[in-house]
Amino acid sequence: MSTEWQGPAIVLGARPHGESGAVVTLLTEALGRHAGLAKGGTSRAQSSLWMAGNLVEARWVARLADQLGALSGELVHPAAALALEDPLGLALLSAACAVAEGALPEREPHPRCFHGLVALVARLGEGAVAALPDYVRWEAELLTELGYGLDLARCALTGSIEDLAFVSPRTGRAVSAGASEPWAGRLLPLPRFLLGQSGPVSLPECLAGLRLTGHFLARDAFGHRPGGMPSTRGMLQDRVAAAIA
Repeated sequence: MSTEWQGPAIVLGARPHGESGAVVTLLTEALGRHAGLAKGGTSRAQSSLWMAGNLVEARWVARLADQLGALSGELVHPAAALALEDPLGLALLSAACAVAEGALPEREPHPRCFHGLVALVARLGEGAVAALPDYVRWEAELLTELGYGLDLARCALTGSIEDLAFVSPRTGRAVSAGASEPWAGRLLPLPRFLLGQSGPVSLPECLAGLRLTGHFLARDAFGHRPGGMPSTRGMLQDRVAAAIA
């Protein structure tokens, strides 16, 4: 008797195993972050299939549910290859996959994170700059899914819903511009697009968003993990800062 599943998945990462195999980590809708052993996964024929960011139709089979299991798959959308021509797009894709792989618990469903990442991968076709606000929103959603959500509904000091401009790095609660003056230097700027405001989003606003979600990811999601935040996440933030400079 065996256990198995099949369905769409996003490749989060792959590491060599044995002579030509690879332990591949996927993000699925129903089973969350899930790993499997792809025989020949590092071979010339398969290595491009298991690149981080690719959308695949995966099949996993094991004798027992708690085993690593055997993984096979077919390519649905070659996001990794398409992003190779866009350094910022590749940085965004690498950061998203590393954050999901490092922050999400194994085999625990988080369908909103899965669908958000699928939408983000699809949006990359319009260019990385257009996808950056969606990436920041996805990180904010990830924090919420993990129980560390930001409270941006009203000012923590006055209760006002107007003119929200900062976030407390300690509590994750919004602060209005008027109430922030004594502590402005210690607060994190809150970009308008995270409040649901429409209109074009500038690169400096994206950078502010990355610094905001990055602060809470580093503290809450990765604070107790060896090595902390994935290096690719810092590289994305540095690349956006360099593009502004």
